[in-house]
Amino acid sequence: MLPWSNYLRQSLYNRLLVILLMTIYHDLTGETGGVQAWTYNYSVNQNLDWDSARQWCRQHYTDMVAIQNQEEIVYLNTMLPRNSQYYWIGLRKVNEMWTWMGTNKTLTKEAENWAAGEPNNVGDGQDCVEIYIKRGKDEAKWNDERCTKKKGALCYTASCSEHCCSTHAECLENIGNYTCQCDPGFKGPRCQEAVACDTVSDPDQGSVNCDHPHGLFAFNSSCQFHCARGYQLLGASQLLCQATGFWDHPAAQCQVKQCPSLDSGPHRGTMNCSNPIALHSYNSTCEFSCDLGFDLIGPDRIQCDHTGQWTGNVSTCTVVRCGPLSPPAMGNMSCVDPLGASSFTSSCGFSCEEGYLLRGDINLTCLSTGQWTNHTPACEPLQCDVLTSPPHGSMNCSDLYGQFHYGSQCLFSCEEGFLLNGLADTECTSLGTWSRRAPLCLAQQCDVLTSPSHGSMNCSDLYGQFHYGSQCLFSCEEGFLLNGLADTECTSLGTWSRRAPLCLAQQCDVLTSPSHGSMNCSDLYGQFHYGSQCLFSCEEGFLLNGLADTECTSLGTWSRRAPLCLVRHCPLLVEPWRGWMNCTHPYSPFSYSSHCLLQCNEGFLLTGAPTMHCNALGVWSQDLPSCQVVQCENLLHRLPSPPPTPSSTPPPTLGPSMNCSHSLGEFSFSSLCLFTCSKGYYLNGTEELSCTSEGQWSDLVPSCQRNITSVQESSRMLVYAVVGAASAAGLLLLLGLGMLVAKKLSKKGDFNFENSLWEERENPAFEIS
Repeated sequence: MLPWSNYLRQSLYNRLLVILLMTIYHDLTGETGGVQAWTYNYSVNQNLDWDSARQWCRQHYTDMVAIQNQEEIVYLNTMLPRNSQYYWIGLRKVNEMWTWMGTNKTLTKEAENWAAGEPNNVGDGQDCVEIYIKRGKDEAKWNDERCTKKKGALCYTASCSEHCCSTHAECLENIGNYTCQCDPGFKGPRCQEAVACDTVSDPDQGSVNCDHPHGLFAFNSSCQFHCARGYQLLGASQLLCQATGFWDHPAAQCQVKQCPSLDSGPHRGTMNCSNPIALHSYNSTCEFSCDLGFDLIGPDRIQCDHTGQWTGNVSTCTVVRCGPLSPPAMGNMSCVDPLGASSFTSSCGFSCEEGYLLRGDINLTCLSTGQWTNHTPACEPLQCDVLTSPPHGSMNCSDLYGQFHYGSQCLFSCEEGFLLNGLADTECTSLGTWSRRAPLCLAQQCDVLTSPSHGSMNCSDLYGQFHYGSQCLFSCEEGFLLNGLADTECTSLGTWSRRAPLCLAQQCDVLTSPSHGSMNCSDLYGQFHYGSQCLFSCEEGFLLNGLADTECTSLGTWSRRAPLCLVRHCPLLVEPWRGWMNCTHPYSPFSYSSHCLLQCNEGFLLTGAPTMHCNALGVWSQDLPSCQVVQCENLLHRLPSPPPTPSSTPPPTLGPSMNCSHSLGEFSFSSLCLFTCSKGYYLNGTEELSCTSEGQWSDLVPSCQRNITSVQESSRMLVYAVVGAASAAGLLLLLGLGMLVAKKLSKKGDFNFENSLWEERENPAFEIS
């Protein structure tokens, strides 16, 4: 820890703050070591790597500490006990940025609290941060460190919750408490109250509609202004209550709309205007009228509408005009026009040429109503004989001076289907006679028709054979159809309404060779027509499904349906036991040209050829092969002789015992054999052999090798057993054997019962060399 003198050198502010925080801490701390609002917690006598420390904090508290200010650092340094490994805080490098993990906020420059020379990233992976609590040097400063090191976990319990502040605020943590930071436009302890603007009222000749999401005329309230018909808005059409408590624009007003000013009234007329609101403004009206003999061009009344436009232009006055006059045929006309040709007050006089008589007024005047005082007079000529229309014809006459009078012209025409016999026109001459006689109308004639081949014709004639109006009907023999319509008529143009039809043989549907087959046809009247006969046959490997021939009947249908060529099928194949099959079927499963490849599972061999194909006779190329299990060598033939009897001297090698299991047959694929040795022998080789899919044993057959130590022990135990049994016979036998041994040894050298050989062996008389 730092000397106490160092603390005395701190600012008075910091010392008072420490005392205050310690007082609050001791007043509010319970047995758990934290205040009831934003409290700190730490792991006691337990150091963890950074990830485990954060997991511990989130499991027991809110999260690892996220430091917000220097006062919090002073408080932590005062509150926490010294830990030689210091404490982890919730600051970690993410994408090369130091980030508070609990809040996911990036560390700002002004909030940094690094120790001198830190972060230095000594070594790789110094991505986590520790705080030096009560260190002395760089006290309460930060240092970057590897996240795998073990340090104390420094946690906090949040005081903020969803109910602390309103939805219009951010809850800010501080030591032992929290504050609500209001969003713009809101106020109050919990930021639940919206800032209010002045009340907005309806403008004169207008209205306002407002929306209040947060209260009457409060923050974010919006008001839309509308003016009455004929008035326009001065100012912004929409207001918005800002976070400052003021509207973003002044309230709008409504002003009456003005129409353009009008000039003086029309020439030869008058204008009278009414202005109920203001001069030439909305609802002002102007009326127009003209002097006698003049007409008003345009509306007699216009009004200034709600858009500020007149409903029409200023009208004008023009002189009244009468219809134009022309001199009568064979006559003359002379006019006087004070105000314009054929206009009000104009007058005209008429006269006829010699030989014509004037019928009507000699003078006409144009009135203020636009009408002449009478109709134009006429000069009448002489009259010709009355004409009549010819039979089957008509007459159209143009009469300049009266029906069938001098100058009348008559045109003659015939009814449809008749031709003029003579010239078509005539005229009434100055002598009162027609220039030529009226013509006649004779019926049109068509070409001569004949009956079609394989058919007949029947005609009716109104005005002569094959003349206009003649009608002819056609029919065909059995097996033939009309190519064209059955009737025709001689038209007014002297042509038949349609060409005479032909009789064509009935046509049947087009036939095609069946798939994998062929067709041969004979045709009397055309391919696939009445009388055609077709024969069908199939390719090798296919059979005809249906009759081989058909004929096109007189009804245009075939006597029977065309047959099909169906592929021959072979018997259905099934996969061999312990094998599988892969087939290709060009036409249909297990049919002509189907080809099958057969294979066996691992450990099995195919008996027979591996491929089969279905021939054109529907027979497979061979019988279905089978899968036989692979055989290994009989191990009984490879084992050594059976072990000797107990009375014989054991040999150095011996055949093992064998125990086999055969799931697919004796000594075949997957057979498993286990080997063991008699007591006193060990197994030289593998203790388990299996028959592989290649028909080979997995290893060599093992053998049993004699265990020398075991033989000696077995011999010694046998001697012990013999001695135990012989002890019942008496001490004499034992002493006799001893003397025998002593005699034998005496031949080799001195015998001494105290010899070390006796001491080394428990029973040297029965040692087996």
